[in-house]
Amino acid sequence: MITSTAFAGKRYAVLGLARSGAAAVEKLLASGAEVNAWDRQDVARARFDGRCQLADPLEIDLDGFDGLVVSPGVPLNTHPITGHAARFGVRIMGDIELFAQARGDLLPHRVVGVTGTNGKSTTVALVDHILTMAGVPSVMGGNIGEPILAQEPLAPNEHGVGVYVLELSSYQIDLTHNLDCDAAALTNITPDHLDRYDGFAAYAASKARLFEMQSARNLAVFGSLESPSSGVFKKEQGRRVEGRSVAADLDRLNPLQREWPTLQGPHNLENVAVAIALVEELGIKEAQWRHALPRFRNLPHRMEFVCEGDGVTYINDSKATNTASTAPALAAYPPVAGKPRVHWIVGGLAKEQGLGACAEHLGNIATAYTVGESGPRFAGWLEGKVARVERCELISEAVRRAQEAAVPGDIVLFSPACASFDQFRDFEKRGEHFRKVVGVIADCTDECAPAGPFDDFRKDKAA
Repeated sequence: MITSTAFAGKRYAVLGLARSGAAAVEKLLASGAEVNAWDRQDVARARFDGRCQLADPLEIDLDGFDGLVVSPGVPLNTHPITGHAARFGVRIMGDIELFAQARGDLLPHRVVGVTGTNGKSTTVALVDHILTMAGVPSVMGGNIGEPILAQEPLAPNEHGVGVYVLELSSYQIDLTHNLDCDAAALTNITPDHLDRYDGFAAYAASKARLFEMQSARNLAVFGSLESPSSGVFKKEQGRRVEGRSVAADLDRLNPLQREWPTLQGPHNLENVAVAIALVEELGIKEAQWRHALPRFRNLPHRMEFVCEGDGVTYINDSKATNTASTAPALAAYPPVAGKPRVHWIVGGLAKEQGLGACAEHLGNIATAYTVGESGPRFAGWLEGKVARVERCELISEAVRRAQEAAVPGDIVLFSPACASFDQFRDFEKRGEHFRKVVGVIADCTDECAPAGPFDDFRKDKAA
């Protein structure tokens, strides 16, 4: 794990002992810090019994503590811990801040940070994939994979210094104060998680803090220049030297997209453009990333190829929990010879009213199959706007109907545009269910994509 002398002899409280919180406690203890840890779940506390003090930070005197580490899942805007820490003048932070403070003890390295509402996981995975194929030591962390503090420190090799590639949610950025990324990127900003912020502007400002922490000499990359991303881009252009705040070059890469079978659609062109800007900043050459991109496999539940049965392709995009996430998936499969070919399975626990950005791509839809709690509302929004709407309740029913209706060349796209919590614990469980259903109904079990490396990653963080 990553440890540091910066924490030796200091006192910290840790609230929330899921993956990132547990890793923070282990790192602090190994670094010689005194730790008070707490989680409302007995099983989470049990592993630290006898190793550190176990007490709810809300019920103890925090005077003299050097920091309060909280899980990104703790809502700072409503949780009483915010006011309690302020009473004692104790700074609230997260595991990414601990990583930032530990950097002085690490071997020579570089840090890439990627944030945004949509596309950040794919972009981070692309950067890691390209670096790995080029032989550069690289590890993913943050809001993807294993907590960064739990991973082994990187060492340079003949191909370059190690690179820590971090996916950073707005919640994680809120808990970070000193992360100076060598290269940072913003994919896009669309309304999401507004229950944690005082409006959309406050949410966008949270994303922008990643760049405010960055030195003006370091690189900032922007995938979308739509508002409010455009405002962040212009602000960073104003405070950096020329060429250090850049827009991803989509025009340069558009002719090459046909070379990347798992990276189709305008959203993936944007993701790739951002990733290439980042890796080229790290010294990767065009020949290296052109070799790597055709060999990239999508992350689980993110435009994931499940299988092909009787000429029909099945795509699992369970990660699409809002209309802004689903719109690019719909756009990725335009009509062929004027015939729409997408059988869209949509619905769940809606985060918004209406079709949002999906309305721009309704001409690509052959049939929509509405499911879940919001299914009737989606049916009402879509009827009369797409060729056919079938009201279903369960994903299994929707897959069965889509399999019966689809013809060779069609796409069965599970991109719900909704949260999963009406029927499933999280989007991962929902996507796994879709995979299994497709394997049975489409009779292509042997071809179905296996569970990916992050399927069992319990998200105690958020997008």
